[in-house]
Amino acid sequence: MDTIDLTSFTFTVLEEVVVRKILFTWLMGLSLVLSACGRGGAAKAIDVTMTDFQFIPNAFTVPAGQDITFHAVNNGAIVHNFVIMKLGQTAGDKFDDQDLPNIYWEVELQPGASIDTTFTAPTETGEYQVVCRTPGHLAAGMIAKLTVVASE
Repeated sequence: MDTIDLTSFTFTVLEEVVVRKILFTWLMGLSLVLSACGRGGAAKAIDVTMTDFQFIPNAFTVPAGQDITFHAVNNGAIVHNFVIMKLGQTAGDKFDDQDLPNIYWEVELQPGASIDTTFTAPTETGEYQVVCRTPGHLAAGMIAKLTVVASE
């Protein structure tokens, strides 16, 4: 087989291809990790999948007062909601009519539906509760967290 001399290492052509693939994969992974570290994790976009009883992912970080692009898909069998409660407010054990005035923003999706929309992030920094208001879903653990951080 042909060989390539790289300083003190000698590789066959096949070994060189394997080494290059490993190096490429490692560098791509490193670039993804480093890009996720930028700006403290705050993003101007939320991309969420709703399934029966969970949000995937279940934690989001956005900059205060900024327009946020929101994309969601409902992969569940029934209606799901993405409800952001006002700062300091929670829905408790179940979502009911008393919680309606404590909603900051919400969207509802039918089974199999998706949505692309925008909303303005709260101007107050802090942690906001996100819930699904479909009866029984909050109690089943369909909850997430929206962290609002200072804008740069």
